[in-house]
Amino acid sequence: MSDDHGTKAVLRADLLRLRRGLTPRELDAAARALADRVADLPEIRAAETVAAYVSMGTEPGTRELIDALRAAGTRVLLPVLMADNDLDWAAYEGPGALERTDRGLFEPTGPRLGPEAVTRAGVVLLPGLAVDGAGLRLGRGGGSYDRVLARLERDGGRPALMVLLYANEVVDRVPREPHDHPVHLAVTPGGIHRFTP
Repeated sequence: MSDDHGTKAVLRADLLRLRRGLTPRELDAAARALADRVADLPEIRAAETVAAYVSMGTEPGTRELIDALRAAGTRVLLPVLMADNDLDWAAYEGPGALERTDRGLFEPTGPRLGPEAVTRAGVVLLPGLAVDGAGLRLGRGGGSYDRVLARLERDGGRPALMVLLYANEVVDRVPREPHDHPVHLAVTPGGIHRFTP
């Protein structure tokens, strides 16, 4: 295990502990603010398709956002976790078309579109725990979105890569490993952070 890998584990544990301390009221207020901020972004307004995810627990909330995108006529793709931790995708058809999986995730019930479907998105929302000034994202460590980012790079597409975070999760440095890819934007309830590749 590399030093950066071990440092990532410590940083993840610290950030997850802070998230567990947020109250339901703070979580709801943050989700509303994030939905408003993201909806106003030019990247979102220009995208016909947005690849998103259904937030869980104390993650920055996405449910209000994905409903607003769908109501505005944007096609929203949501991930379906496969047995090998890669992601398939399906179109979001509303909250009634989500089911809770054995792993505790909420996934769409519609037809599976294949792992390559994400390459047709104009914006890809990535879950994360932190981002630094270079746009390096700290994920949860499962590798699913590392595969998505590698797939996007192989495809040659250039979707806007965006991570939703709380204000304290924009940090000085995220340890970098060879497979890490920077994001273009981080959105917090209080602001928008843009990064130059």
